[in-house]
Amino acid sequence: MSLWSTIESKVRRQERLTPEEGVHLLGEAPLLELGALANEVRARKTDPRIVTYVIDTNPNYTNLCTVDCHFCAFYRKPKANAPDAYTHDVEGVMRMMENAHRLGATTVLLQGGLNPDIPWEFYPTIVREARRRYAEITPHFFSAPEIHQMVEVSGLTIHGVLEALYDAGQRTLPGGGAEILASRVRKRISIKKGGPEAWLDVHRAAHRVGMRSTATMMYGHVETDAELIEHLGFVRDLQDETRGFTAFVPWSYKRGNTPMESKVKHVAGASRYFRVLAAARLFLDNFDHIQALWFSEGKKTGQISLHFGADDFGGTLFEENVHLATGHVNKTTVAEVETLIRESGFTPAQRTTLYEIVRVAAGPEALARLSADVPLFVESLRELPAEYPDRLEGEEAPSSLVMPK
Repeated sequence: MSLWSTIESKVRRQERLTPEEGVHLLGEAPLLELGALANEVRARKTDPRIVTYVIDTNPNYTNLCTVDCHFCAFYRKPKANAPDAYTHDVEGVMRMMENAHRLGATTVLLQGGLNPDIPWEFYPTIVREARRRYAEITPHFFSAPEIHQMVEVSGLTIHGVLEALYDAGQRTLPGGGAEILASRVRKRISIKKGGPEAWLDVHRAAHRVGMRSTATMMYGHVETDAELIEHLGFVRDLQDETRGFTAFVPWSYKRGNTPMESKVKHVAGASRYFRVLAAARLFLDNFDHIQALWFSEGKKTGQISLHFGADDFGGTLFEENVHLATGHVNKTTVAEVETLIRESGFTPAQRTTLYEIVRVAAGPEALARLSADVPLFVESLRELPAEYPDRLEGEEAPSSLVMPK
């Protein structure tokens, strides 16, 4: 029996795959058969007729950062006096929340660079204020590296920081900062972020305080197939331990304007993305949701991804700056997201950050009714300002929370 036949049999018997079998999925398994098998598993986990999406946006509170990741084009060094460097204070963040509210977002994925000049009180304050002013929006704030930065400036433990954020009203944590959870890779592309345990410790602690989180992966740079599967193994093991992950979200490295641009000769293409998604669906047997990112991989690739084990189309991402800094631009509307899902043969369903379905779009007329009944939903990004006029001047925040100039 071939290794692929063994894998098929094990998956259908709902037996766990080994790392060796995971590597085979990435390199040698027949692609179309791999996708079909991933779809079989997807149909066991979620309604096979439905593909979900979330209405969200991804603003940033600072682009100042001391970590110097080789894959990042977004950050500016704190002492470089870059003309486009910025840090928003509390009221600046609230203006971003107001824009998200006006655009109909139900989730705000807020992240920033690791800026040592931001005081600890800033972080729970923006969570608390976001919950107080915009109760209908989930504050999906802060990656694992940002949590470590809060530990540095607060003197608290990881658990203490997360407990304070939970008390302020935060219930979910994004999975950013994982990249590839393999020591060799992290030493090459983001040595200051620490090894795999730095990311894993934060998510373990988040789950223990009652938060749910996503697991992410950025592939397509210096990792091997074995290291990619090592990443999935770490994530699978932690999910066994805590059951705290809602979804797995992979995307490919975008090299434009990044320090390691010249060292990565070939970018990962669509077929690699399909293979990664399908392998994740089969290897991560304890995950219900696998997300296909139209934003990072392109809308057509995103559509086909829905036939390789993914059950979620990601978010609308009305604002996104990290990929934008690499020259990668992709925008959409709620109407287009639902059309893309329908064209792929599925029924669109709007979800919450926690993957609870809040609306199933039965047909084109459903969106028209929603737009008439719920004015928060918009069909265009034209109202979104090109930039936020809140670079620290004239802010109405407590004096202790105004960022240093």
